[in-house]
Amino acid sequence: MHTVALGRGPLTLDALRAVALDCAPVTLDPIRRGELADIRAHVETLLAPGAPNVYGINTGFGAMAEVRIEAADLARLQINLLRSHATGIGDPYPVDITRAMMLLRANVLALGTSGARPEVCELLIALLNAGVHPIIPEKGSVGASGDLAPLAHLALVLVGEGEALLGDARLPGAEALAQVGLAPLTLAPKEGLALINGTQAMTADLALSWCRARHLLRVADVVGALSLDTLMGSVRPFDPRIHAMRPHPGQRAVAHNLRQLVAGSALHESHRVCHKVQDPYSLRCMPQVHGATRDVLAYVEQVLAVEVDAATDNPLVFVEDGQLDTLSGGNFHGQPVAFAGDFLGIAVAELANIVERRVEQLVNPALSGGLRPFLATHGGVDSGFMIAQVTAAALVSENKVLAHPASVDSIPSSANREDHVSMGTIAARKARTILAHAEQVVGIELLCAAEALDQRRPLRSSDALEAVHAVIRQRIAPLDGDRNLQPDLAAAVELVRTPHLIDAAEAA
Repeated sequence: MHTVALGRGPLTLDALRAVALDCAPVTLDPIRRGELADIRAHVETLLAPGAPNVYGINTGFGAMAEVRIEAADLARLQINLLRSHATGIGDPYPVDITRAMMLLRANVLALGTSGARPEVCELLIALLNAGVHPIIPEKGSVGASGDLAPLAHLALVLVGEGEALLGDARLPGAEALAQVGLAPLTLAPKEGLALINGTQAMTADLALSWCRARHLLRVADVVGALSLDTLMGSVRPFDPRIHAMRPHPGQRAVAHNLRQLVAGSALHESHRVCHKVQDPYSLRCMPQVHGATRDVLAYVEQVLAVEVDAATDNPLVFVEDGQLDTLSGGNFHGQPVAFAGDFLGIAVAELANIVERRVEQLVNPALSGGLRPFLATHGGVDSGFMIAQVTAAALVSENKVLAHPASVDSIPSSANREDHVSMGTIAARKARTILAHAEQVVGIELLCAAEALDQRRPLRSSDALEAVHAVIRQRIAPLDGDRNLQPDLAAAVELVRTPHLIDAAEAA
């Protein structure tokens, strides 16, 4: 596993995923460490008697930015900032998102414009490598002035306060540090602010959802192709000539995938000449709908690729030709990430909508072209997948509520100094929930499409789709009468989230 070296080059989404999900080791580039120490030496010149007021270094925060803080109180100012801002509520972030947040905050410090000592960055890195994960409540950020509350909970562990997970044990921050042989920091001026100004909570959350959504779209093409074939759908709508006349990248990619997945299917050949003129949109328009979601994800990727390597502190410090300059700005404002989070949620919700419509095609005897009602073994006595479709309908309905954008809202805070905020952390959290629902809806389609293929025997599908069906049947038995479907649903969702279906299709 490659080590992720902060300060050596741009931080990438792939590196973020490796640290968050695979626990790749992290280090601080030694050359950058020396540069951080030099920048910090310049920052400390601002602590001399008679130095001008500089926000975050010798002043209060937010609406109290004009209050000068005397030298004797500067250390207390930093620790008070963390304590007072750690006001998050709700369930803690999952560990993978917490790890992504820690890495992103360490990377901000490594960029050098925060003015913190290198030891602050190094302690964050040491926590990551030791598996010490601050407990960070999900709710409490409005997404401007940074994700203040979540990042304050993260930062408290660095000073020996707050709580952290070490393995499965929930420990006070100081005890977690001690168990891995680390000492808490005493924060120097500006370092408390340098730990909490920024978009790292929303960006971490959204980046990992983007990784999952990118995988889900590939799986949705595979499962959608299986539904298409078992519903006796046509591949003519995926002819490349059609898509060359409307060449959205995602649309063309999905059409290509569907052609490849169904190629060679005896099931498809069995109805090449039939009375049906056109398929329903949930089959025929897969390239246009799945593809549009792919194109949204490409936009989200562009936003995240910038954000994961961005300096979002305030003020930013610059040392040029030996001269220090501090600039107050608004890079902590989460509007780009907020829009991206809302857009991802909307796009994935719409993917789930069309998937649920294919589930209806599979279970409805008036639409399925000869499949048993609700795919039940003994219709009447058995209900088959009747209520699985109801579950899918419930999930997509809830997604429609969640897809209402958070980014169009703003509630002023900090005595109206922070008079416009992004709500980006809410947008990212909603997108994650929508994504989980979409994975479950695709899992329901997977169950129904696999059962439908069993009912089309002795006809066989394509080599690719038969390989996918075999992977499903290794884990989920055919429906030979009604049973508790919840374990089947759980196994299907696990297949959706893991690479097994993609690997099987590609190998064939």
